Amino acid sequence: MEIISYVGAVSAARNESSRPHVAKPSVSFSPRKPSSFRTKRYAAKTDVLAVRKSRLSAVCNLRLFTRVSFYRWLLPTLAICAFVPPALFRLADYAESHANPVVFPSLPQEELDFLNTAMARFAMEHGGDSVDENGNVLADDGSVLTASTVGVGKAISYASYTVAAGDTISGISKKFGLGNISTLIAVNDIDNVRSLRSGQKLRVPNQDGVVHRVAKGDSINAISVAYHVSVEEILDANDIETMTLTVGQELFIPGAKMDATSLKKAMGELFTCPIKAAWRLTSRFGIRNDPFTGIKSLHTGVDMACPTGTPIYAAMSGKVVVAGWSNVFGNYVIINHENGYQTLYGHLSKRIAQQGQRVSQGTRIGLAGSTGYSTGPHLHFTVYKNGKLVDPLTLLK
Repeated sequence: MEIISYVGAVSAARNESSRPHVAKPSVSFSPRKPSSFRTKRYAAKTDVLAVRKSRLSAVCNLRLFTRVSFYRWLLPTLAICAFVPPALFRLADYAESHANPVVFPSLPQEELDFLNTAMARFAMEHGGDSVDENGNVLADDGSVLTASTVGVGKAISYASYTVAAGDTISGISKKFGLGNISTLIAVNDIDNVRSLRSGQKLRVPNQDGVVHRVAKGDSINAISVAYHVSVEEILDANDIETMTLTVGQELFIPGAKMDATSLKKAMGELFTCPIKAAWRLTSRFGIRNDPFTGIKSLHTGVDMACPTGTPIYAAMSGKVVVAGWSNVFGNYVIINHENGYQTLYGHLSKRIAQQGQRVSQGTRIGLAGSTGYSTGPHLHFTVYKNGKLVDPLTLLK
């Protein structure tokens, strides 16, 4: 055993010596750092993360605060935008609608003289029918034609007449001996005497009165009471002997007249208000104390306060004879109604109607304003009748 081990060892030594010598690499290892160092490094990283997290949280909080602040101011701002402008508009509208009475400081008399002369000229050029306010036809001397002067027949009869150029309702009535123009108007069912045209056919009765068409429930006695005419006069005028009436039957009521409102409407004298919107009367027609001088002076119309831009309408149909500017009335329009009436609309912010234009009742002719001698937006409305001033409120009622 020892021999074998020796031989083996010698053999191994020979083999080892016969191999080329190769240097074995040397490996060096750094010593492991202590655990306290690793703990400090981890703590530093944790601090950095905490700082970043706190910065991120601060940024988020700032953005959230900004958004909340934005919406906190947005709602009140929207509320202000929604409610304040309408409130201001209503306040301005109220202020404009309650203008102070219009005053004319250092009123130029030549301006008023010019307008009065113009009004008188229009009245003379286009004189109305020769009738009074009740529709009675006037004689040449100005007296009212009565039944005794005209002559009243008993039984009703009708003549036919063709309207000629230049005819008037009063002229035709006088030509046939009628004392009241309501007779021709009622018999021919005329809505507006200004609508008479050359060539038109009219029925002309031989006496004054109106036509009544029998309705259901009518009786001779009831009709007599309504028109203040005796039953005998109604029976005689219509040449009937029976008291029985039929629906739709035409009865002539002798001596009866149209009521004042119906007559004015047919004569085109029923004025409508030139302002259809809300307005307030700030100064009446007539003598008043000047607010500045205290001197009494004539106010030629009525002042109707309304907001600037309010539409102004023609009170009656007619022809625009003046559409211009005056230092007193600013932008103004004058309409001649061809029945003795003229109307003036002053202090307009804008004129719409043109001179020479024919307008119907209710046609928009301008917009209210405060031009000329004016202390606030309003309409100055003046009415002339045959060249004389008339209180407009007596016609607008």
